[in-house]
Amino acid sequence: MRILAFKGIIARVLPNSIASELELAPGDRLLAVNGKPVQDIIDLSFALAEEMVELLIEKANGEQEIIEIEKNYDEDLGIEFESAVFDQVRRCANRCIFCFVDQMPPGMRDSLYVKDDDYRLSFLYGNFITLTNLGPRDLERIRRLHLSPLYVSVHATDGEVRQKMLGNKRAGQIMQQLRDLIDAGVELHTQVVLCPSINDGPILEKTIADLAELYPHVLSLAIVPVGLTRFREGCYPLKSFTADQAAVIINTVHHWQRRFQQQWGTAFVYLADEFYVAAGHPIPKYDVYGDFPQLENGVGIVRMFLAEWEQQTADGVAYSEKHYIDVVCGVSAAKIIEPLLADLKIPNLNTRVVAVENNFFGPSVTVTGLLTGQDILAALRRLPGPRTGVIIPGVALRKGEAVFLDDLTPDNLAQELGATVRTAYFAKDLHHLLTAWR
Repeated sequence: MRILAFKGIIARVLPNSIASELELAPGDRLLAVNGKPVQDIIDLSFALAEEMVELLIEKANGEQEIIEIEKNYDEDLGIEFESAVFDQVRRCANRCIFCFVDQMPPGMRDSLYVKDDDYRLSFLYGNFITLTNLGPRDLERIRRLHLSPLYVSVHATDGEVRQKMLGNKRAGQIMQQLRDLIDAGVELHTQVVLCPSINDGPILEKTIADLAELYPHVLSLAIVPVGLTRFREGCYPLKSFTADQAAVIINTVHHWQRRFQQQWGTAFVYLADEFYVAAGHPIPKYDVYGDFPQLENGVGIVRMFLAEWEQQTADGVAYSEKHYIDVVCGVSAAKIIEPLLADLKIPNLNTRVVAVENNFFGPSVTVTGLLTGQDILAALRRLPGPRTGVIIPGVALRKGEAVFLDDLTPDNLAQELGATVRTAYFAKDLHHLLTAWR
């Protein structure tokens, strides 16, 4: 009897694993565990906790087979799946006025156009969700499995403003939804994508105050500036923050931080690094960020980079021959990296910071993570003089792969430039490449 079920497609079988011994292979599909379908890797993790496990597998030719396994409690099978969800990723039903996906150019890989709004990906990977598609059954599953913490895009606690920003009538229920999650025992990290003249000013103040009332169940609040590309035809008219506007936001948030530090011993609300760079303000000290709860959201990355850089040493390092190394980064990061390299005094080492303007998405996009291979290549080609090698930022590559957003690779750059190209993922990598180039 064939079981109709969700299908977890195997992407990789780890060598010397249980799955490898069972001769499972990429492309095989997991249909059920112990006779029950599993809809995602959350279900799977609970199902595989037992010592006796029965898998229903569908092979590439469509044949199904049952495999019985005896293993240690909580022993991993050694399988990686194409997706963390086996049914279907919950898609976003909103029409956000600031949606970055709506500003993507045509012709890029399909995954870049996916608008996910799935509470499971929030729990597993820290993806931010809006809660507009969260139903009673979802809430019950979150409570039953204790899927905490979750990451929620709030944007504004004023219902009317949030409805306008998300283009969804359900968006105005955000405070009640947050309370429902808290009642279910869930802790929350929250964010605000800040848009000038939309949710800043008094609306931002209200949002901070409302979320602070839910502390400590709301663990943190990150405020990030709206990102605007040149592909905004038909989109809501928005502008980026000016330096003066960024300074106002900094002053507002610092006021709240001082208040929360005195009250709770934590800043609670944090600004994305872009605000400080845009305003020309110094990056806050390390201890302001606490345990860096929103590092993946661009909050505190610069401070952590600087702290890691300061731990490195170049004592006694020298090159016997002249080396000319180009260090690639975005326009914003150049303001941070240039003074560091200027202070790095190593005999025969000549460094050059290449601040790449983002022609692909538009010059208003200044972050390093959105640089494309073609823009990097064009910037390097324009530069005269000798070149021993190039250091590219790992943050601009697809996670786990050596591929830029436009599908160019570091090897493509090396071939075109006739120079060695190496990748630095953070400060320690960069320092090591500069002091031990081989």
